[in-house]
Amino acid sequence: MSLLARLPAVRGRYTEKAPLAPTTWFRVGGAAEILFKPADLEDLQQFLANCPTDIPVLPIGVASNLLIRDGGVEGVVIRLGGGFAGIDVQGTQITAGAAALDANVALSAQLAGLAGLEFLTGVPGTIGGGLRMNAGCYGREIKDVLVSAQAVDRQGQLHELCLDDMHFTYRHCGVDESWIFTSAILKGTPDTVEAVAARMVEIQKKREESQPIRTRTGGSTFANPDGARAWELIDKAGCRGLTLGGAQISEKHCNFLINTGNSTAADLENLGEQVKKRVKETSGIDLRWEIKRIGKP
Repeated sequence: MSLLARLPAVRGRYTEKAPLAPTTWFRVGGAAEILFKPADLEDLQQFLANCPTDIPVLPIGVASNLLIRDGGVEGVVIRLGGGFAGIDVQGTQITAGAAALDANVALSAQLAGLAGLEFLTGVPGTIGGGLRMNAGCYGREIKDVLVSAQAVDRQGQLHELCLDDMHFTYRHCGVDESWIFTSAILKGTPDTVEAVAARMVEIQKKREESQPIRTRTGGSTFANPDGARAWELIDKAGCRGLTLGGAQISEKHCNFLINTGNSTAADLENLGEQVKKRVKETSGIDLRWEIKRIGKP
């Protein structure tokens, strides 16, 4: 029996052998065995409640911090769409769907005269991804602005999570990996629209000046170790500009991997592993991948 024949009826859309590379920032990787785009929260819950438990299920966002291997992804890849991208501002709180772009949430906060969420304009992803990895930049993280989050478990049950339930640490969330975040409530503090806008422009300017955002890249490749900066360790190990196949360590910011045009996912991952090895040899420090790698080689 085919995988599709084993899946429950849904109101959303199933696509077999769906190419994933065009949806990722790196533009590499194989296909999803099945791609599922749920119509709404209820559709997602019904799918999870009725999907056989032996079938792997994996949610992805805009894949800005994701490396999909060349062999593709077995099972069902879930991509939340427009039904999960709403943004609603009430007083000092913003309710955002998991598929809402971080930059759009920052803009909504700015237009409402709410400060504290400016950093989201520098996070290239969605709220769902931001929750899963406690995303942040320029001294702020999701944990600093989160009031609560909603997630659906593998049985389709909806859970309300407070900040303590998230068990956030640096670039990590302690919630069960199988749970899929569906929305979050974030908090801001009143300020003038002009002041918030000025800080957002400053963040965008810093990012443009320091990161290779005009290339086929992802977010930071490695998390900063305690008391050190990943890019400095990589630079000291002589890895700035290093290449392997079509993959390159950015000359502009050496904690970024780049697809120069003809890279495979294997090129990018193997180059990252080479960097890890060199950093370990020169500094004794084991770098931890911040980019999530999924799928079959």
